[in-house]
Amino acid sequence: MYINRLVEQVAMLYPAVYHRIHARWQRDEYRPSSESLAILHYLNWSGPQTVTELATRFHRAQSAMSEAIDRLHRRALISRVSDGRDRRRTLIWVTEDGTALLERTEQVLDPGLLKRCMLEMPEADRAQLINGLKALVAAADEISERDDTGHRSKTDE
Repeated sequence: MYINRLVEQVAMLYPAVYHRIHARWQRDEYRPSSESLAILHYLNWSGPQTVTELATRFHRAQSAMSEAIDRLHRRALISRVSDGRDRRRTLIWVTEDGTALLERTEQVLDPGLLKRCMLEMPEADRAQLINGLKALVAAADEISERDDTGHRSKTDE
């Protein structure tokens, strides 16, 4: 079947693109631990939290969470701010550097290398690539939306 060959080709090409163009960390660049990333992501999502609240959320001892927060604070990835409603409480929040690090960790492809590759392509191929990727994302969104509502077409079964 024709669609199966297309699926095989995309499935083979995607890893090839990733391996050639994926974003890489430089040797001297700080690479956060999975624990640090989890804390930063949670703070970015939830808003300011106390060390106790974070320790509870992550099922860690308060002393262990304090150490993790200290490490992030030394790198200026989080800040400590007094709670305006209760001066006894200190809230932990993500700094601009912490947000930039989160954005960096979410980069799949190296923008500079991708630009160089795209400049090597004929303009018509660039437009086709963008249109094809947009169509693939739209199709994935449509399937995801159907899966969420429980409605499926015959081709999904």
